Amino acid sequence: MNESLQSTLSRRGAEALQSRVAQRLAAALTEYQTKATDANIDARLAFARDRAIEAARRTRSASAVAPSIAGAAGGTAILGGLPGSEATPWWLRLGALVPLAVLLAGLVLIDSQYTRSQIEAAAEVDAAILADDLPPEAYRDQGFVEFLRSARP
Repeated sequence: MNESLQSTLSRRGAEALQSRVAQRLAAALTEYQTKATDANIDARLAFARDRAIEAARRTRSASAVAPSIAGAAGGTAILGGLPGSEATPWWLRLGALVPLAVLLAGLVLIDSQYTRSQIEAAAEVDAAILADDLPPEAYRDQGFVEFLRSARP
């Protein structure tokens, strides 16, 4: 038990010693760095910083002034600027109506095809009734309609 207490104390002492050495080393490096900076290096760093700040200002002002070609608004990609801005060209607005026109044309074609198929089916039934030997009154009889439904193989 005494050995474990002694090893714990020596471990803590070693950690404290390492911590003090690390702090002194960091302080010495910081002091050396502040003394070792040359005036030439400071001037070059200041010049580079000024250029970077100026480039960032130009980028911010250019992006704020020019309308965006492709931007994002609320997670939705947009083309030609922000919604509500008058910077969107007329041909782009007109181009947005093309998919709507194609959709409407497709719906009209589907409706006309459906109507045509219904007319053809009715004409086929009418032609079969007129070409048959039975009189048309037989088809009005509910018993005969049931007979036709059940008699077909």
